[in-house]
Amino acid sequence: MKTMMKAATILGLLVAAAVAADVSGKWAGDMPGRGGDTTPTTFTFKVAGDKLTGSMTGPQGDIALQDGKVAGDQISFTTTLEFNGNSVKLVYKGTVSGEQIKMSREREGSGQPREFTIKRSGT
Repeated sequence: MKTMMKAATILGLLVAAAVAADVSGKWAGDMPGRGGDTTPTTFTFKVAGDKLTGSMTGPQGDIALQDGKVAGDQISFTTTLEFNGNSVKLVYKGTVSGEQIKMSREREGSGQPREFTIKRSGT
């Protein structure tokens, strides 16, 4: 019985890994900002198993992604920005659909989620 449970667990993990979205590479889109303005932003994702790492590049330069995860067609990560000596943690969540990811971003602990879409970039 234990052998069957171990085999089922291993099979489940293999299936989950095979189903995980392949988001490795560059993605780009316009991220919403204050007052309805948008900012062109590029994301570079690297996936290893269920771990997502990489960076986000925009007007602030390159910002490392933190706490990144991939589960099926869902991705999530955080970034930390510094404004006038204050740290602001932003939480990103996305749903992968082919060559695009529908994203939401919100300030940790408060704020309305802002939605935007990024697309796989050839550059």
